[in-house]
Amino acid sequence: MALVGVVLVAAIGALFLVVGRSGGSSTPAADGSGEPGSTSTTGSQDPYAVYRTAGWVAEENAKPGTKDWTIPDDKAMWEKIRGYGDATSVDIGDPFTIRVSTKAPTWHVSAYRIGWYGGQGGRLVWRSDEQPGVVQPAAVKDPAATKTWSAPWAPSLTVQTDATWPPGQYLLRLESSDGGATFVPIVIRDDESHSALLLQSAVTTWQAYNGWGGASLYQGNDGRADVVSFDRPYTGNGSGEFLGREYEFIYLTERLGLDVSYWTDIDLHERGQLALNHKAVVIPGHDEYYSVEMRQNLEAARDAGVNLGFFGANNIYRRIRLEPSSVGPARHEVNYRDASRDPMSATDPTRVTTSFREAPAANPESSLIGNYYECNPVKADWVVVDAGAWMFEGSGFVNGEKVPEMVGNEYDRVTAGVPTPSNIQVIAHSPVDCKGLKSYADSTWYSAPSGAGVFSAGTFGWSPQLDIDCPPAPATEQRCKLAKVTENILRAFSDGPAGAAHPSVSNLSTLGIKAAGSTKPPVD
Repeated sequence: MALVGVVLVAAIGALFLVVGRSGGSSTPAADGSGEPGSTSTTGSQDPYAVYRTAGWVAEENAKPGTKDWTIPDDKAMWEKIRGYGDATSVDIGDPFTIRVSTKAPTWHVSAYRIGWYGGQGGRLVWRSDEQPGVVQPAAVKDPAATKTWSAPWAPSLTVQTDATWPPGQYLLRLESSDGGATFVPIVIRDDESHSALLLQSAVTTWQAYNGWGGASLYQGNDGRADVVSFDRPYTGNGSGEFLGREYEFIYLTERLGLDVSYWTDIDLHERGQLALNHKAVVIPGHDEYYSVEMRQNLEAARDAGVNLGFFGANNIYRRIRLEPSSVGPARHEVNYRDASRDPMSATDPTRVTTSFREAPAANPESSLIGNYYECNPVKADWVVVDAGAWMFEGSGFVNGEKVPEMVGNEYDRVTAGVPTPSNIQVIAHSPVDCKGLKSYADSTWYSAPSGAGVFSAGTFGWSPQLDIDCPPAPATEQRCKLAKVTENILRAFSDGPAGAAHPSVSNLSTLGIKAAGSTKPPVD
């Protein structure tokens, strides 16, 4: 039987609880029922090997799911308990620590793995015992002129993961005895995985928009911050931009039982060479904020034949640096936006935190993604223009067919005058009117010389369509048609270099898109 013990350790202003596998149990059964369960191993057998075998994702999603992971849209409920983790991801079997503040007498945390689970969207993997509530200190602003806000909280609970925690995207549901509830997201990686697909969570973008305490990279009590910290909760229900950007894509991927593992864009920064162990890196959401290392590692993966899928928009737009805090590495996200204000401008212009397309080290995102961010906000129909392309097979889409209001709120397009692969193929070309600018949003595909294929949706409207259970018969409902297109892309990615299997053919002249400024596909 898997057993959970609690060791009490003194901490300033809070009770620091270490949860291990050596005492009283609070671990749910493997079927998610909430009763004590176990994971058996024989001799020296690797307890994590099961997560590196074909079909494990489908087997995992056959286990009973629950909707108990969800939290109502209730701001008063969210504010009764807040928390954050000391890492955005951990390798399977590693511990993580959360820091929690609540006025309630007690609280507990439940760990839900996000997937399909028969349409429930999550499975209860673990739940803590009741913990004493502690009111932690108020947010503080760094004395430096960066307007960085953080939560100087003592550790509340350390959780030791083990083989009963399958790798995946998790939402930790904090629940206080006075009716409060909020999320802390965390990814359980598997750094030894060679899964076909590697899904990437865009946590640096979540943090850029996070105004908890006093400021985000966009606005604040006394102006925008130049540096934001992961050492604080997310605003809202605590889930960052996960719901509505990434959850729905994961729902589809796991419903299909595809061979998948997970990491965050910070992992792309810190251990990006592991992308080479996979056949595709897939980005479901809004992955705007990139360090130089993140971009270099993603380019290296593409140039080694690893497929790339961008299912959002406005990706790889802002250049950032990641710096440590007292909690750990890569906890501070730096983005001055103005080169003259960035202290790095005098020492290393390549790391100055302007946008990638701006001086002093201009390197527009289009050379990697294919299309180029243009404008927001917008709401427009998505229009198919190349229904004969391979990814539309079996979808039922025809040229000229529209998916209402799928383009928005930001969009990308193939743009003259910027570095663009010369063999880029536009599969959807959607008229938009953004702040009086009449233009087009494009969904694109191109083949790299390595054989890798690179897909870009060019809109935020793609992934939110995918949390749907479609019949096996040919799709008729438009969301199911889009799910079929997505499935085709993911299955082609899973087979290997999809750009070689499905070479892109430029159709820019047919669509009246100027190719001036285009480049040859990036070389190996």
